[in-house]
Amino acid sequence: MSRDTFAFTSASLRSLRLEREVQEWEDQRRALAQRRALARRPLSVAAATRTPPRKQGKIQEVRAPPPQLRCRDPAVHNTFMCGDMRGVYAVLKEPGMVNALMETVHEEMVWTPEMGMWTLSSKVKQTSALRLAASRGHSACVEELLFRGAEVDDDPGGRTALHDACSGGHHVCVRLLLDHGADPNVLAADGNAPLHLCNVADTYQCAELLVTGGAEVNVCSRESRLTPLHVVCRRGLEEHVELLLSHGGDVHAQNREGETPLNAACAGAERPSEAGRYLRVVQKLLEAGADARTAGRKQHTALHNACLNCSPRIVELLLQQGACPDAANCLGYTPMDCLLQVVEDYPDQQPDEVARSLLNHGAQPPPPKMLKHCILSPATLEVLINCYEVVPACDNWLDEIQADLHKEYRSFFDSLRRMSGQPRSLQHLCRCSLRRHLGSLCHFTFNKLDIPSSLQAYLLLRPTGQLQ
Repeated sequence: MSRDTFAFTSASLRSLRLEREVQEWEDQRRALAQRRALARRPLSVAAATRTPPRKQGKIQEVRAPPPQLRCRDPAVHNTFMCGDMRGVYAVLKEPGMVNALMETVHEEMVWTPEMGMWTLSSKVKQTSALRLAASRGHSACVEELLFRGAEVDDDPGGRTALHDACSGGHHVCVRLLLDHGADPNVLAADGNAPLHLCNVADTYQCAELLVTGGAEVNVCSRESRLTPLHVVCRRGLEEHVELLLSHGGDVHAQNREGETPLNAACAGAERPSEAGRYLRVVQKLLEAGADARTAGRKQHTALHNACLNCSPRIVELLLQQGACPDAANCLGYTPMDCLLQVVEDYPDQQPDEVARSLLNHGAQPPPPKMLKHCILSPATLEVLINCYEVVPACDNWLDEIQADLHKEYRSFFDSLRRMSGQPRSLQHLCRCSLRRHLGSLCHFTFNKLDIPSSLQAYLLLRPTGQLQ
């Protein structure tokens, strides 16, 4: 077609030129694949066993590897981060760019003690094209780089592409990297293996690919000695926990502080909205053989953590599995002490149920001077006061109760003020005597007795909203 019949604009000419370049690139790619296939023909049996003749008088020439390219061009970085395949083809026309060192320079203020002032310092961060593409999940770009010979376990900046793909939950990239020989157990500069980075719900498929691809399930991070099971239990990831347990995850593994995955799960249950899934994680660990009595180096048990998070259902489960309700940590704090420290922070998370569980499994009631910590939770205060044969004197701190709280629970606070320092009824004294005799068997025994439910609730210290 002549120029007289078609008007070539600059945009159309540029489009034609790009199409031609892409076609030439595809032709080169096919030719390279064909050369590689021809170069890897298997030797015949005779050729494989034949001893090559020795050449005399010649010294083998050893060539140094070409220097690694360094690239600080943001446009090139963005090409791999955005997965722009046309741009990738253009950049990789230079073969050395496949394993080029991608560098970014950040200016930041650094305190220099010698000069006594803040100075502007340049900080260089390193990565690679493969890492950039894998971190954003651009599988086509990752595949192209691996085809062109990218080093799959190269770790500029302290991490490999497999770490980045797992951290982002990009399971297609993880599969590609593993298929091309990526080491699933390689540790990053921060000491974490790829399996440690599968720590959010979207990374389940990545974790599954890793464990089926040969990853060590009980690999420990370099400094903290955390296993992947510690990490996913701390995050409350039910499916991850089940996956790791089914592949031999060690429920008895201890980190540098001596804490087990069970302790990590109980420490992570901080929000009421997440209490259900953390409870299920704890159940899975206990069913797998976790010991509820195991303490860390500071003698801190899973029960201590559950009480600090005011998790009533987890506390009850741990106590049923043999956790000691009066175990003291290195500071001398018992689970009851931990509960009293957080009652004011979690007044709406049923701290009274935690207190009841502890007391019904044999925990000793706190000293009377500690009762003032329960002002914001009248139900907890009632449960604890019902452990004493005489109502402790509390006139000195009852005046600190907020007016709106006193108005809401007027009946209870009025009865408490009226009975402050007074002995209890004969019925209450019988309850105290019976509970003292049974000790840690209160919960088990009272639930087995064939008695009215109201009497059973009374023996198990269920609050009624008023002292009698």
